[in-house]
Formats: sequence, structure tokens, C-alpha cells
Amino acid sequence: MPPRQTMNQTFYLQVLGRLRNGIVPVRRETANMWFLHHGNAPSHTSIAVREFLAQNNITTLPHPPYSPDLAPCDFFLFPKLKTHLKGHHFGTVENAQAAAMRALNNISSEDFLHCYEEWQQC
Repeated sequence: MPPRQTMNQTFYLQVLGRLRNGIVPVRRETANMWFLHHGNAPSHTSIAVREFLAQNNITTLPHPPYSPDLAPCDFFLFPKLKTHLKGHHFGTVENAQAAAMRALNNISSEDFLHCYEEWQQC
């Protein structure tokens, strides 16, 4: 997100549009058959977002309130990033972003697959 940007329905719709446009060329055969798991934030549940999802045949998976243990970012991704970044002073936002990108790039596809399998069990 750009600095000082708030996650609102307008910004989230832009993210969803970019995500959908990114999926279609790569996974054309399944572009209309994917599921979206997002939380219950107001930006995720607004009428405009629900209309976008319906118009694009994007099925959402239910997310019980106050259940961060079901969000892969909360139980998998953020802890991995925190472990890598903890205790370092980066000096600038750009240095912190670069370190976060290095940490993200070091996560293997096997780790993501394992995360997905754990999420399915939940």
C-alpha cells in the first residue's frame, strides 16, 4: 500500500481487480473457479466489493469473526517475517521494504504448500 493509504473499499476493489487480471492470463482454465478467503474487515464486506465478487463469479469462503488463526497471513506469513526482521534497525522505509522482500523471497514454495495444507485442515 502507498504510504498513508487507508484500506477502504475503493482501494480493495483496485487490489481485487489487479488480482483477477493477474490470474486470468496465468490460470485461464480456472480463472472463474477460484475461491477467495478474506476477513470480515469493512473493506472486504462492503456492498461494492460483494457486487464485484458476484459479477466476476468469485466465491468467498466464510471467515468466522475474531479468528486470526484461520488467516494464513496471521499464522504463517507474518511470524516468518517477524523472525527474519526482528532486532534489526533499517534506518529507512526503503531498507525495511528491501529486507521484507528478501525475507518473502526466501520462503520456499514447499513452505507455502504446507501453510495451505494447514489452512485447509482448519
